[in-house]
Parts: sequence; C-alpha cells; structure tokens
Amino acid sequence: MQKPSLGFDYLKRVSGESGDFATFALQGRLAVTKKDEENYKPEPQIYNAYFKLKTRGPYVWVGHNRPAFGLSSYFDSHGLLLRTLAIQGFGYDRDWGGGLYKDFSWGDISGSVTTGTGMPVYMKGNYMTAARISYGVQSQDNFNAGFSLAYGNTLDTMGYKLRDPEPRRMGLAGADLTILRDNLEHRIDVLAGKWLGNDTYALFYRFGINLFPEGQLKIELQPTYWKSGEDKNYQASLCFSSQVSSDLTVRLGYTYDHTARDNRALLQLYYYRPIL
Repeated sequence: MQKPSLGFDYLKRVSGESGDFATFALQGRLAVTKKDEENYKPEPQIYNAYFKLKTRGPYVWVGHNRPAFGLSSYFDSHGLLLRTLAIQGFGYDRDWGGGLYKDFSWGDISGSVTTGTGMPVYMKGNYMTAARISYGVQSQDNFNAGFSLAYGNTLDTMGYKLRDPEPRRMGLAGADLTILRDNLEHRIDVLAGKWLGNDTYALFYRFGINLFPEGQLKIELQPTYWKSGEDKNYQASLCFSSQVSSDLTVRLGYTYDHTARDNRALLQLYYYRPIL
C-alpha cells in the first residue's frame, strides 16, 4: 500500500422514489512497484470494484470488496501508513466474490464468499468463506465489538504476485474492538487458527489521540505481534498525521521490525480532491 501512486475513486448511487437502492463503486490507481533490485515499473491496481444492492432484508454486494472478517471488514485503512492485520498478510483487505450484511439497532451481521486470492483472480480450487457479528453502532455508541470466523483454501499472494500456486488450508477465529472516546481512539484486532497451512496467531493494538480539531494533528501508536508456523515477529509503529487542507493530508511514520532489525521512516503526501 505504501507506494507512490496516482488514482481515482468513483461512486455512483442509483435512486428511486423511495431513495437510494443500489451503489456502484470503482477505485483504482497506477502505482510504482519494484520489479527487481534495481528497476521499478508502473502497475495498475484495483481496490473497490463492486455493485451493492439494497434489498428488503440485507445489503448484497458482488465484485471486489472487503471479506467479512475482523477490523478490516469495516475500517478502511488502505491509504494509511499504519497497517491492519489483513494488509500485513493475514487475510485479505479486498477479495473477489460476493457478500451481504444487515444493520440492526444493536450492531450488524455480515457474511462473504470470496476467491481467497486478494488482489488478483485465480481458480485453483481456492475459496474463502467468512462471517462476522458485532455489537455496538459506532456512529451512535462510539464503540463496536466483533467476532469473526473464516474457513477455506486460500492462496499466498502479495499484491498481484502469486507466491505459491498451491491453495493452503485456512480456518480462523477473530475478535476486534473499536472504542472512540473524546479525542482518543482504541482499535484492537486479534486472530488465531490456521492460515496458509500454518498455526497462526496475530494481534495489534492501535492507540490514537487527536490533539486539535478537524484532523489538524493526530498521533497514533501501534504495536503488532504475530506467529505463523515457526516464524514470529513484532513491530512497533508511530505515526503523525495532519489535515493541512480539505484536500491534502501529510503523514510521517516510523516502524521498527524486530526480525529484520529494520528501522523505517516514511513520509506520505495524500492528495484527494473531487473533480466533478
């Protein structure tokens, strides 16, 4: 996600006499990716690409959207410097398939059936089923607590690159929690089970504080730990972000990776402007 890029975000709502009943979303970019140790190449990438229909029961979607698992199922962080567990490779931030969700006064229920490939599309006997139930309406209660289950045969992909053509067994349980109180934000995501054939455990905690109104300055701290098979690692990240104008956000991030003994600093200028 942390690559120089130029993209677009298109959203079309279909309305009738009773209001909106369908939505079409398409979001993509042209990113600069690493071809080898010395060369780079432009790569077109698609994120949102789905059609969502409002029925008398649940909302139903088909296309490239978020699987119904964990914090990433409702928290959009693909443009941020701090990464969720799905973006770090434990699940998929977006996946091809279909799903549904239903809002209630006490929370929501969602489910999805997807390819288990992430960004690309492959048909090698791979699939991923997922379901999540949550309590709390974030816009009203300022908190949301969810429990997720997922099962299938999934592929090991990184971006559009297929790292292993053989589908691997996955069976995960997850819990996530978001609490927004005054100027403080708390986000926790935990998962455990089988991922790509390995016994896997992963968790992160993100703490944020908004020091000035309207996003003028936000500080976030995120420790992350995971163990998959014999591999284990932890990272510690710190991010400063400022909404310089209604179109421009500046972010400065630092991450320490224990296994690689790597210290990384990253500056991001995120310019998002309506053109219509």
